Amino acid sequence: MNIFLAMIPAFFWGTTYAVTQFSLPDWPPLLLGALRALPAGLVLLVIKPSLPSRVDWPVLIKLGAINIAAFFGLIFIMALTLPSAISGVGMISVPVFAMLFHWAVNKKRPSSLQAVFGAVLIILAWMLFDPSAISLSPVGLLAMLAAISCIVVGSTIIKALGSRIHWWTVLTWQLIIGGTLLLIAAAIHALFAPEQYVAAIQQFSMTNGFGLSWIILLNTVLGYIMYVWLLQRMTVVDFTFGGIANPIAGIVSGMVLLGESFTPHQYLLMASMILASIAPTLLQLSRHK
Repeated sequence: MNIFLAMIPAFFWGTTYAVTQFSLPDWPPLLLGALRALPAGLVLLVIKPSLPSRVDWPVLIKLGAINIAAFFGLIFIMALTLPSAISGVGMISVPVFAMLFHWAVNKKRPSSLQAVFGAVLIILAWMLFDPSAISLSPVGLLAMLAAISCIVVGSTIIKALGSRIHWWTVLTWQLIIGGTLLLIAAAIHALFAPEQYVAAIQQFSMTNGFGLSWIILLNTVLGYIMYVWLLQRMTVVDFTFGGIANPIAGIVSGMVLLGESFTPHQYLLMASMILASIAPTLLQLSRHK
């Protein structure tokens, strides 16, 4: 049951790329990020009002800038420039980058098991993203690397924060702060390139409304509430297996909404990357039995 619950937010996050390409293909990433974050944060504030203390504002501003403003902006650049399946599968490389980050910054050496499967993941990703086999946007790939870096750095800050600030307050205000920063950035961008923004408003459709509702209410409000709530009640193992739903959702939603298709060899590489991402946990479980 725990694993099933963990799959719900992971599934919604995995659909972000395909839903964006399907329903909001010409919208500016900065505007999409602002519309995803700010309304969701305000909804959470209405559901359970909270106000951080003065000493908490610096860390919340830092989290809002990294976890929301930068990360959401990069996610929508990925969504608009890369195939949904590639984005979903590529993001499971986060543990590898986290491992390397903590090794370099905190001098925390990974276990031999983590190192081996981290190397396997890197090799499989290199094969999947091989320019001679598949044409991918360099901008999208750079956005993916930057988004993964945001997750690693943001998670490190939250872990260091501990329980000093209530999780609801952290979630609410990082969304509001990040959304506000994205809204300011979008307003500045609109001054220099107003065409996309004008077109988005003038040509607003039911499909656009569906996409925004899905991204704001399901991906963000429901997804983040469930994630933070479950984080306090579930083991790392549960989350590891629940996270499988993210790349699978990216692959399936890309097929259904966008008609994406890949060669059997590419699907095999994707499946191998998903398995390699959970293999260390599987082997550790088998050792403890």
